[in-house]
Amino acid sequence: MKLGYHIGYWQSGPPAGALEAITTAEELGFDSVWTAEAYGSDALTPLAWWGASTSRIRLGTNIVQMSARTPAAVGMSALTLDHLSGGRFVLGLGVSGPQVVEGWYGQPYPKPLARTREYVDIVRQVIAREKPVTSGGPFYPLPLDGGTGLGKPLKSTVHPLRAEIPIYLAAEGPKNVSLAAEICDGWLPLFFSPKSDAFYRAALEEGFARPGARRTMADFEVAASVPVIVHDDVETAAGFMKPSLALYIGGMGAKEVNFHHDVFARMGYEDVADKVQELYLAGRKEEAAAAVPTALVEDTALIGPPAKIREELAKWEDTVVTSLLLRGDAATLRAVAPILS
Repeated sequence: MKLGYHIGYWQSGPPAGALEAITTAEELGFDSVWTAEAYGSDALTPLAWWGASTSRIRLGTNIVQMSARTPAAVGMSALTLDHLSGGRFVLGLGVSGPQVVEGWYGQPYPKPLARTREYVDIVRQVIAREKPVTSGGPFYPLPLDGGTGLGKPLKSTVHPLRAEIPIYLAAEGPKNVSLAAEICDGWLPLFFSPKSDAFYRAALEEGFARPGARRTMADFEVAASVPVIVHDDVETAAGFMKPSLALYIGGMGAKEVNFHHDVFARMGYEDVADKVQELYLAGRKEEAAAAVPTALVEDTALIGPPAKIREELAKWEDTVVTSLLLRGDAATLRAVAPILS
């Protein structure tokens, strides 16, 4: 498996030491570096700013939220960053959830799969620049139906550096994972576990089997964000992870629609996920974190002494995952890289 570095989205401000960590990842031979966005920092600006200090490592978004920009705008950004990076850009897309889509961006959320299919098609048209871009779909009609009536199909003024730029899709549910396999070049899973490999492998195979699928399992990328914490005491290492897991399971989504909660429920932790969600939404965040069992952390992360991490890494190598995306500062990357290599 290849190694990547995931900066993530910012908290209250720019993460300290991000540039050092990125250049360290490149020095260590990491394959890729990724940025993210939620409802604060965006994914594209930091990638361009810090990516300008690199020369080899691939630069990806994990993820750009589709509701934040029209597909034509994302196509323009992809063309631009691919030129500026010398063909190193990877476009990671995702729909996010209804709270963010409708509450932050003011866009409708229903029918996310159909929206994604239409969105990706338009982005690919922009990048390919084979003809003026058109779309007869219901979500992003081009030209716009109505308005002044003066809209016309247009073709990018910028010629692409590459006729195709890799597009990865962030997905957690099985239907969305199958869609990623059908129309994209890679999948960006969150909270992947070797225990769930058969489930996701089947969803991917369903997508690959569809007429017109772009890839097969042999040339499809699966880049999974996997926390790695090297520590002599497993419980202490797990304790670092539990507040974040409680946030995602309990608070990153409404009670009725929380895709992260559903991931852990499918993993066999439905009762735990329900309890964590109940506590978190009641404002009892510390209790929610304490309700996350260490076994759940170990299922989705590599934690503990180096020997334990090396032993458990073998389970990940037998899954569909092709890249492990790590987090942390430069010192963490230097410490972890030899263990995982």
